[in-house]
This record gives sequence, structure tokens and C-alpha cells, in this order.
Amino acid sequence: MIRSLLRCRLTPHVLSFTRGSSLFAARTPYSLQPCSPSLRPIQQRLHGPVIPKITALVNYSDVSTQKYTMIYTLPYIKLLRAVSRLKLLQTAITVVILPPVYVLYFQGAASAFLVGYTTGIALFAGVMLYTASYFFRRVVGMMYLDPSQTTLKVSHLTFWGKRHDMYLPVSDVMTIGDTGDSVNETILKFKRYSSAETLYFSTHFGRVVDEQAFKKVFGSF
Repeated sequence: MIRSLLRCRLTPHVLSFTRGSSLFAARTPYSLQPCSPSLRPIQQRLHGPVIPKITALVNYSDVSTQKYTMIYTLPYIKLLRAVSRLKLLQTAITVVILPPVYVLYFQGAASAFLVGYTTGIALFAGVMLYTASYFFRRVVGMMYLDPSQTTLKVSHLTFWGKRHDMYLPVSDVMTIGDTGDSVNETILKFKRYSSAETLYFSTHFGRVVDEQAFKKVFGSF
């Protein structure tokens, strides 16, 4: 009886206290509520200063896409290209034929004269290929000048007979007088101040397309 009586009297007070606590918690502002230590770094990261990410843009200018004006051309450059590729083909054929000849010689089906003759042809073809390539790679086929007349585009052949373009500053190219050549010479040297490499061109066999631009680079001729 006493327990039931106490339960009946205490139950309304407990319920009222529980409701008051929940109402107090609901009315308490967010700023007054305690913050968990584990959430503080997250809040600092969220509410911290935002640092903008700056990406630098690099302007890239490809000189090969500019428009150039032809100032010199060598009509015989196509013939030199054909001869260069023909020498490559000849050397390749002699190198391919040489091993079977040696195989036949060791089998007794070929004479020593044939082996020596084939070997001599292969060696001669290799020497001629190197000599011709050394000369052809140094012949200037065409020259171009950009609109600002500060960059010179020089075209010549490679070892494989293909075209190779070089882009050089005009200030680095020697004039005809600086190279030590005479204007009346048939073959002229193309030299630079920054390199010991020497190319060759000819105003006799070649053709000057733009005289004013040509004089801008090589001086009077």
C-alpha cells in the first residue's frame, strides 16, 4: 500500500521534470550547447578561411605554326633527295645479299672471287653512302623568314633523305662577309655564331626569291 501510494505521488513530479528538461533542451540555443571535442577540428575546417587555388597559365608559342616567307630555294634539292634514298636502297640490297653469299661459300657453292667481289661492293656502297649523306645533309634546300624578320627557317635533308627544319634567330646567322666568303663564289657557307656546324648554299645554283629579306639576313650579295 505504501509503495503504491508513493508511486502515485512521485510519478507526476518525475514526468513534469522530464518534460521540463526536454523543453529546456529544445529551447536552448545552438550556440549555448556544448561542443564535442571530436567535432571541433571539423568545424574549424568548415568555418576556416577559404584559400583560393590559383592556376598559372603559360602562354606557349609554336614557331612552326607561324607564316613564313620564302627567301631562298634550291631547285636541285629534290634530285639530291632522290639520290640519297637511292644510295640507302643500294646499301641495303648489298647488305642483304652479302650473308647468303658467305653461306654459299662455306657450303662450297660459291667461289672466293664472288665473296671478295660482293664484299668489296658492300664496303664501297657503305663508304659512298656515308660520303653522299655527309654532303647532302649540309646542303640548304630552302630558307624562310617570319613576318617580324627575326626568325629564319632553314630546311635541309637528314641521313634518311627526309626534310628537317631548323628555326634560328636572325641575329645568330653570320653574314656572307663574316663567314669569309666572297659574293662571287659558287658555294657559300651558312654559319652561326653559336655553333661550329657549317651548312652550304649557292646563289648560283639556287634562286633568291626575296632579295630584300635575303639581304636582311646575309647582307649585300
